Amino acid sequence: MKKLIESKWEDILSLLETQYDISSIMINTWIRSLKIYECKDNTVYFYVDEKLGENAVKFLHRKEFDLFLLSSIRETLNDSNIDIVIDEKKNFVSESEESTKTVTMTDSYKEAISRSNLNPKYTFDTFIVGDSNRHAHATCLAVADLPAQDNFNPLFLYGNSGLGKTHLMQSIAHYILQKDDKTNVLYVPSETFTNEIIDAIRNHTTNEFREKYRKVDVLLIDDVQFIKDKDSTQMEFFNTFNTLYNDKKQIILSSDRPPKEIKTLDERIISRFECGVPIDIHEPDYETRMAILKNKAEMDHLTGIPDEVFVYIAENVTNNIRELEGALNKISVYSKLMSEKVTLETAKYSLKDIINKDTNVSITPDLIIKTVSEHMGVSEDDIRSKKRSQDIATARQVVMYLCREHTVLALKSIGNAVGGKDHATVINGITRVEAKMAEDPAFKSTIDTLVKKLNPNN
Repeated sequence: MKKLIESKWEDILSLLETQYDISSIMINTWIRSLKIYECKDNTVYFYVDEKLGENAVKFLHRKEFDLFLLSSIRETLNDSNIDIVIDEKKNFVSESEESTKTVTMTDSYKEAISRSNLNPKYTFDTFIVGDSNRHAHATCLAVADLPAQDNFNPLFLYGNSGLGKTHLMQSIAHYILQKDDKTNVLYVPSETFTNEIIDAIRNHTTNEFREKYRKVDVLLIDDVQFIKDKDSTQMEFFNTFNTLYNDKKQIILSSDRPPKEIKTLDERIISRFECGVPIDIHEPDYETRMAILKNKAEMDHLTGIPDEVFVYIAENVTNNIRELEGALNKISVYSKLMSEKVTLETAKYSLKDIINKDTNVSITPDLIIKTVSEHMGVSEDDIRSKKRSQDIATARQVVMYLCREHTVLALKSIGNAVGGKDHATVINGITRVEAKMAEDPAFKSTIDTLVKKLNPNN
């Protein structure tokens, strides 16, 4: 039966997509990599790739993908008696086999991550998946498994600082190197890329620079928004991008906002960014924040922290994973310095300078609409409506502008937030607000006041 299923595997996956409406991203990420361990008593035992681990098993069960897979297998093989079991690979191999595999790849793998400029901790295994980043995580896994596919090249991750973009980018690189540590992978912040171009021009070593960047198999550039306003950098980046793309090499980029909203970026570069997959990452929800904190505590061996402390941090630090983990570190350091047991009281005291009732308010479209509604005297319903009176239209345009400036939403999402306005309407609204701010000091003062209300601590 094993050989029969393996021979029909593509037919089974095709049926999953066409009949059960499971996206190709989900199939490529979670299902395609399943392997058959054995077939016994009419039951097929699958294991997941160990790189995906226990979370993959839980995800497959929670989303009922295992049931869809079972139905597709039964239908393809025309056998209703087949059953399946999906588990982790570690349950199907001996401890000696796993330890041997780890030992044999350690030295070369360490060398590979060092020359690629990767953080050893930034892997898929240490990334906490929640509703805010599930789509991004699944897409990154798909890219890692099949790099340089047309639909996923370039991969463009965007979102506010501290939400895990760098972690996900480097997780892809780690995954690729785990499969083949001879792959030429290079991760650089955009500032490093820019500085190397400046040095190359000054020292007449542009050929060496190009040789370095245009011979890689996977190029990852972080915070690409910082190449704006730098003509030499943009030109070199544009040519490097084209060379790698034409050579079928994987390009992975990150930014704090979508391509079209990186001001002064060359239109040719924007069009290159948008030809692949732009994926946004949002602020983590409460459940994800709790999972991140507990995972951080486990990884750093921070013991004896009561659940109420985790709850206190998760409820008060809401916007930024980096700040979330920083708060936990601060509590731990304070406890050690003062030789005190971690309690809710010590947590509140040690975090008093970063947590108060106004700190870390998540700026969302709903909050912006509510704030504009209260300040400008226009109801929230009217802002979301199709009404076009001057006061309502102005309030709606202000909401669009503030959403563009203070969230990571794409223009289409901003339009949806104010009642389903199209892309052109949103651009026009933002432009009108910017123009009015430039010519009307009183109106600009209104915008400044709204910004302070949205984020009173900045």
